[in-house]
Amino acid sequence: MQIPRKYIKIALITLTSLLVIIIIAGSIAYAKREAILRAAIQKGITKAKRDYDLEVKIGSANFAGLSTVNFKNITVVPEGRDSLANIQNFKVGVKLFPLLFGDIKLSEIILNKGQINLVKRDSISNYDFIFRKKNVDSTETKSELNLSKLANSLINQLLYKIPDEMDIRDFEVKFRDDTSALNFYTTSATIDGGDVESTIKVNGNESTWHVQGTVDPADQQLDLMMFADNKKVELPFLEKKFGLKLSFDTASTEMKGIQKSGDELEINGSWGVKNLLVNHVRISANNIIVPNASLDAVMVIGKNFVSIDSTSTIHVKDISIHPFIKYTLSPTKIYELKVHTDEMDAQQVINSFPQGLFESLEGLQVKGKVKYDLDFYLDSKMPDSVIFNSELKNVDFKVVRWGKANLQKINKTFVYTPFEYGKPMRNIVVGPENPDYVPIDQISPNLKNALLTAEDPSFYSHNGFVAESFRKSIITNFKEKAFKRGGSTISMQLVKNVYLSRQKTMARKAEEMLIVWIIENGNLSSKQRMFEIYLNLIEWGRNVYGIGEAARYYFGKHPSQLDIGEGIFLASIVPRPKGGLYRFDGDGSLRQSLRGYFRLIGGLMARRGLTARDSSAYGFYSVRLREGLRSGIPMVDSLTADSLMVVEPEEELTILEKIIGKRRPDTVAVKDVNKPKPVSKDTVAAPADTRKTRREQRREQRDVKKNEDD
Repeated sequence: MQIPRKYIKIALITLTSLLVIIIIAGSIAYAKREAILRAAIQKGITKAKRDYDLEVKIGSANFAGLSTVNFKNITVVPEGRDSLANIQNFKVGVKLFPLLFGDIKLSEIILNKGQINLVKRDSISNYDFIFRKKNVDSTETKSELNLSKLANSLINQLLYKIPDEMDIRDFEVKFRDDTSALNFYTTSATIDGGDVESTIKVNGNESTWHVQGTVDPADQQLDLMMFADNKKVELPFLEKKFGLKLSFDTASTEMKGIQKSGDELEINGSWGVKNLLVNHVRISANNIIVPNASLDAVMVIGKNFVSIDSTSTIHVKDISIHPFIKYTLSPTKIYELKVHTDEMDAQQVINSFPQGLFESLEGLQVKGKVKYDLDFYLDSKMPDSVIFNSELKNVDFKVVRWGKANLQKINKTFVYTPFEYGKPMRNIVVGPENPDYVPIDQISPNLKNALLTAEDPSFYSHNGFVAESFRKSIITNFKEKAFKRGGSTISMQLVKNVYLSRQKTMARKAEEMLIVWIIENGNLSSKQRMFEIYLNLIEWGRNVYGIGEAARYYFGKHPSQLDIGEGIFLASIVPRPKGGLYRFDGDGSLRQSLRGYFRLIGGLMARRGLTARDSSAYGFYSVRLREGLRSGIPMVDSLTADSLMVVEPEEELTILEKIIGKRRPDTVAVKDVNKPKPVSKDTVAAPADTRKTRREQRREQRDVKKNEDD
């Protein structure tokens, strides 16, 4: 169909008219651009003063070409604070076409001689305006947060600010606070045709860093690498500030592309590091070195969530791990984590462990294959319904050769050295050569059954771990907003004592779990033998180790003679053994606060057929501390009491009670200090002795807190 000539003529006239209007408007704008620039600068200066109390001064500003502005002698000083910025020469150019649509995209940045000065003295800094909240009109309706929209806007703003051409010379960033100083001096930083080159001197000539790579803001891509001259990139300021030692040979990042689909933003990228060194007191006692690690990730940002897709892969030396991580912000906070690996060669897995992470397993040789799966889901509004499943499967796994530690040493006599505050207490022979060593068949069933009931009821049937115990630990710790309890089995406690240090680090906990898995799945020792060793080396009081010493120390008995009450008492002090003596009154009887615990453990034992039912608290009233220890227990002094009634604090719940979610009854005992109580002469301490024992009790309680382990 042919368009009539008159319509073509009308269109040409219209387009010509629009072009003439644009040219006229552009000419007027070009003629007035200096005035427009001055007005824009003044508006910016006024806004900085009004909103942030910043005194901004610009020596001169003028156009150089059609869309480039030259600035000279720029200073920024927060009111009443140290000078923040001083730049001598700064040139910036913008792209005209995006400007027509309201987007500011930089075409050029040239900076010569500038300084940013960040100062913090006490709690006052010259950069705190950055974190200051703006005043918001209360009549304005607060819009719902859209994470996808926000992320897309931030990424675009970042990419728009990457110029096509850049040349920065002699630019310095200084940071000073009350304890440290840090200086980054950029001798040069350039972007030329998308190629990035920069040289940064850290703290004078202490180190020289380089950033190299390519950027393509138009295609939303970048590929950058960071390294140092003839040494690692080190971050000593992190060590000074947070105690974190961190360094690496090279670090790289690549953004491969961004896609927007509906309410979801998908970012495809990768990150890598070579010879990463990490050390922190909470992570490990040693330097942890990761020779080569990388993450190929697909990050998905939705309206109310952020996630790393399950197609992502973590590479650590010779192994690959597929993670899925998702954090949902609303309407409730939900945390999701899934980890999956394909079937892997077990030796490759061992060889891929970072150096220094699992010290006792260094040199270990194994055969077979392993596969790992983790499933975790927690809704913050329903923490009791948390999902936690963790499984490390094996196919024909077997230890071929021991490394630094022989994990079968518990099958023979060995020497155990307990430590207190990093110092060895004494060497203990764990075996028949030690007269205090007691074979398991000579230990009273009352003690064995009570301890298993309280600490690890499924010890003989599980493979080292109890998923439900871990799940309950997660629930408790999440509700308390602090680490209140762990999920340690007897197997884990044994490994911790025999093979590992008592340092509370993430690496030690991970090593503990791995050794337990190897022992249990490699059938390196029988359950009976593990329980026997456990009973003969765990701590039961101050410098009291093993059931042989414990039975004699508290009751003057052989372990075979322990009755039901004594067995339940000894089980009760395992989590906090140093407080054992303080569960007795001065006459040697148990404190009333323990009666509920006896009913709970005794009742559970009775239901399982491990003891007869007992309406009198399963031996609670018959337990008596050895007479020679009673004089060291402080009595209540009625003359110094502030009240007629003294209330004893509730005892802390045991692991079992936390798991089943019950508080034992009768946990608070009220004593009338005016009520006479028959006390034998040798149980009353003199005033000076009473003060001394109270001091010892306080010291004992502090030790309990310091030595409490997960």
